[in-house]
Parts: sequence; structure tokens; C-alpha cells
Amino acid sequence: MTGHAYIHTQTLLNKVVFFQELAAFENMADQMKISHKELESDGFCQNPFFGCLVAEVPEEHQSKEGFTVVGYALYFHTYSTWKGRSLYLEDLYVMEEFRGNNVTVLFAQVAKKKQCVRLQLSVLNWNTSTRDFYAAKGAQDLTEREGWHLIRFDGENLDNLANDS
Repeated sequence: MTGHAYIHTQTLLNKVVFFQELAAFENMADQMKISHKELESDGFCQNPFFGCLVAEVPEEHQSKEGFTVVGYALYFHTYSTWKGRSLYLEDLYVMEEFRGNNVTVLFAQVAKKKQCVRLQLSVLNWNTSTRDFYAAKGAQDLTEREGWHLIRFDGENLDNLANDS
């Protein structure tokens, strides 16, 4: 399979179903609360909070349903004071029939083009096939290797922290 990755606003907004499919796959569909309008205003403004790449294949390799857009990656820039430029991959979704066809490689190439020294992401602990896939590609599980834990404040807890004096 051949393909390319590109950024396209309308394609992303028309494919919000990918976000829903990823949330369902991760058994977290009930947690998806964002609207099309929020996605558009946060990602396609003068100072976007995120970037989104869409994987597209030629017409002759379209999906069973007739789609040429077969996946997406939602990312944002981070910075390591120890290493430098980094990308954090918040979401990576590839239609099931295109998994294993190196679509992930297309997204890694974008990080290299942006002169990033690393690509970071989170994987749910039960998703062993994805963890194994990344490990086979050379990824390091920082929870196992270095003991890092991902910490989050949201909702009322974020409010409480912000108002703590």
C-alpha cells in the first residue's frame, strides 16, 4: 500500500467519526464530550492547540466502505529541556483493514521533518497488541523503564488547584 499524510481541515472535520471509533475501541466512548465547533476553533486557529494529520491512500486502495482517508494522528508540540523538540501523539487511529501497512511510519516521518528528537504517546495497559507493536519498533515503555507516571488534573480538581492559595 502506498499513501501520504497531509493536513486538511475539512477532511478532519468530516471524519470526526474516527475520533468516535477510537474512543469506542478504547472503551471510553462515554467520555468523548468535545464538539465539532470546539475542534475547529482549537485546532484551526492562528495559534492552534493541536495539529492533525490525515492518512490517505490512492483511490485504487480505498477501504471496503470506499474511503480513501484511512486514519489520523492528532498531536501537539512539547519540549524537553534534556532533549529538545518533541511531538506528543494524543491520538493515532488507523482503520482496522489498514493496520500493519506502515501508516504509522508516515506519522513518524512528520516528526522527523519537524526536527523532533522524540515522539511520545500513551497506550492503555490492556492494549498489549499495540504496546507490543511499538516495542518491536523500538519504543520504550517509560512506566516500566524509568517509573514515570502520567498525572492529570481535570474538571473540579483543576479548578481547585488553580484556586489554591
